[in-house]
Amino acid sequence: MKNHRSPKYWEIMSPLPLVKTDFDIKKRQWKINAELKFARTIIPKLRYMHHIRAQTPEECELLATINVRSFVYMCMANVPEYVEYLKDCSFNSVFAWHKKFFQMLELSGRPKRWLLKDPSHIGHIPEILSTYPNAKFINIHRDPKESIASFCSLAKNIRSAFSKNVNPKEIGDVILDFWQHNLNKGIEAKKKLSEDQIVDISYSDFINDPLATIKNIYIRLGLDIDIQTENRMKKYLLGQNEIKKQKHIYSLEDFGLNEEKINIHLENYIMNNNF
Repeated sequence: MKNHRSPKYWEIMSPLPLVKTDFDIKKRQWKINAELKFARTIIPKLRYMHHIRAQTPEECELLATINVRSFVYMCMANVPEYVEYLKDCSFNSVFAWHKKFFQMLELSGRPKRWLLKDPSHIGHIPEILSTYPNAKFINIHRDPKESIASFCSLAKNIRSAFSKNVNPKEIGDVILDFWQHNLNKGIEAKKKLSEDQIVDISYSDFINDPLATIKNIYIRLGLDIDIQTENRMKKYLLGQNEIKKQKHIYSLEDFGLNEEKINIHLENYIMNNNF
């Protein structure tokens, strides 16, 4: 039994029919990597905005598209009515499908715990707990002046692949409003969680000393970490340090935003996290 595991990109994009042999898995990964290669030709900056390979772990937002309730669509198109719907609709059905997906993957082997990531999870803590009562949360806090600009840049580049009419200011306004709403929901929902259900960590601490930060997370959530797991983490980090990565460049001003707007709209979040 594996200790912790995340879904791989190929599993999300092409889960069925289930494959078990190494040959069939590699064949499906090859197909997905070919699709990713094409995606990088129409979204050239994707390669350094969001590192994706068929066999790498992937976030949950693509699973939410099964239920047509995902911020993926607001990245693809200017759909203000949909964004308003997304802000207040129930995500219970999203996580019902979410659970079915992981139950399907478990037919090929069940890990001790699934490790999942999606920035929009912060706005849906009650629905997550309704589906997964034993869930524990890791809330990574990044300066919103950086995270909002980064998200706007991601949305702009994705939308450029689907439309010739891309308005950066509209992207900035919609995304700032969306995350203001989501983060405020998260602040209220977190008040009902116990200390052993959630741990808050700094993005800068995680980047500067990832191993120490992760070990601290294990301790605070009451999880065991063995020497084999720690060694695998060290090996992964060494490999990442050897990869030359092109920097993702963006700024608030590119999207009609500035530090003052961020401070006003995200005042609650900024005050709660001392940014």
